[in-house]
Amino acid sequence: MSSINDPISDMLTRIRNASMAGLRIVEMPASNLRREVAKILVKQNFVEKFVIVDDGKQGLMKILLRYTDGQPAIQGLVRVSTPGRRSYAKSGGVAKVKSGLGIAIVSTSKGVLTDYECRSQRVGGEVLCKVW
Repeated sequence: MSSINDPISDMLTRIRNASMAGLRIVEMPASNLRREVAKILVKQNFVEKFVIVDDGKQGLMKILLRYTDGQPAIQGLVRVSTPGRRSYAKSGGVAKVKSGLGIAIVSTSKGVLTDYECRSQRVGGEVLCKVW
């Protein structure tokens, strides 16, 4: 397997491709940041669940995608901050996604949070991606 420069972008692309192809399960190498992003996606009902399978190396993450009437729960998935162009937001500057219908996932000093949690806890950070 080749080295991945941007693991979050790789994760989002795998999920986007699997949902467009109508697949139920998507697999990817596991990492702590990917685990935290997956926890938020489960909590916000964008995916059913995820499991980490021990493969003797770094582990393999399997995500079960959620569909409603044949349509994927994730309609859009956009990477905001990239390794070449970081995007940060202040505590009050984390904008709503699709007028509150979607979420922004933000890496903060208090962990990985949604845009709503950032506003309520008054923290800012790096805006990783937007999901709707």
